[in-house]
Amino acid sequence: MMSKFVNFPYKKVLVLGLAKSGFATAKVLNNHQIDLVVNDLSAEESDPLVQKLKAKDIKVVLGSHPLELLEDIDLIVKNPGIPYSNDLLVEAIKRNIPIITEVELTYHLLSKQTLIGITGSNGKTTTTSLVREMFKESKENIVTAGNIGTVSIEVVEDLNPEDNLLLELSSFQLQGTKTFKPHIAALLNLYEAHIDYHGSFLKYCEAKANIFKNQTNDDFLVYNYDDDQVAKAARKSEATLIPFSIKTSVKEGAWRDEKYLYFKSEQIIRIKDIVLVGDHNLSNILAAVAIAKLRNIDTQSIRNVLKVFSGVKHRLEFVCMKQGRYFYNDSKATNILATEQALKAFQSPTILLAGGLDRGDDFSPLIPLLKNVKTLVLFGETKEKLAQIGLEAGLNNVFLVDTMKEAVEKAYKESNESDVILLSPACASWDQYKTFEERGDSFIESIKDLTEI
Repeated sequence: MMSKFVNFPYKKVLVLGLAKSGFATAKVLNNHQIDLVVNDLSAEESDPLVQKLKAKDIKVVLGSHPLELLEDIDLIVKNPGIPYSNDLLVEAIKRNIPIITEVELTYHLLSKQTLIGITGSNGKTTTTSLVREMFKESKENIVTAGNIGTVSIEVVEDLNPEDNLLLELSSFQLQGTKTFKPHIAALLNLYEAHIDYHGSFLKYCEAKANIFKNQTNDDFLVYNYDDDQVAKAARKSEATLIPFSIKTSVKEGAWRDEKYLYFKSEQIIRIKDIVLVGDHNLSNILAAVAIAKLRNIDTQSIRNVLKVFSGVKHRLEFVCMKQGRYFYNDSKATNILATEQALKAFQSPTILLAGGLDRGDDFSPLIPLLKNVKTLVLFGETKEKLAQIGLEAGLNNVFLVDTMKEAVEKAYKESNESDVILLSPACASWDQYKTFEERGDSFIESIKDLTEI
């Protein structure tokens, strides 16, 4: 049965930006007989999405953002990627027209469903995927959407009352929320990111904090006790606080000792039985465990998932073992911090494949992390800059190549049994690939093409 809008006071809506979220938003608003207009800068008349909207008699304005569109508009639902510096949005703010993203619209369509929201600078997809698998293993109803792939407004109309809606949320999505309130919110970590969009780290943190700003004592905030910025933000929350920590025994939340993970006083699993590697993943796992236990997911289901879950594709993904070498695909490491976390995950001698788009980054923070790296194989626009970092770290084996195939072949040739061969580029992929996914797939295909040495 289709959900109905709850406490939705708006009569005419401007949907700004087409793409996936804009089209889904327009379709849902139209289903509910709400007057709307769609505006997109770059779409063409021939675009199938435009044609589908026009077939429903929805007004679509293309090619510019005319200010006249704001006449009689009392709400804007914008694509998360459109910055607030857009001229139309600047004018809308002057006129006190509310600006939201489809995540807020989704909230207006919820009734009895339990809403779980997960955000953070890193680890969102891994944590969200873990929670989803734990619910599925326990045969609990779970629908996953948001930043993880499916637009939330696409799924919300068809939810059953007993469903749990699990959303991975970006700062872009959260900045456009007003009344949005998950029953369980998780804030994983806060690092400097998207400053060009938000204007400052403070504004970025404020956007992330929107995930819990409307929560009450009946709701839960699962937060990273080890992250000073997160802990500081959590102190402002009205929710019941559930900390997680890999460093401290936080007995009111999720924690670890040398051998086990715990939720409160309950022993969950032996650490050596967990497949995912790295302290950062242990932190993500503790967050997922806390969320699952708050929804009464049984411990055996949690344990079953943690014994087999090998990670999100392209994020420290174990690819295979070949001739005693362990291959890991971390193509999603498009920044220095992600590569730092990947390097911390391994004690074995490591051959690091890195490089990509040059965005002017200073790679010197990687130097202390190269102590377990025996060989660097570098490609892309940044290969010379990364080679210099390797030399400063005292590495003798630094190789520059042109393609992923060459990189994999060189890494394999330079490796020994028990070595880790890790793709963790520390750079965006756009100099040679359309996406980090395409880059990771190229890595995997190159491994398959290897001949035995």
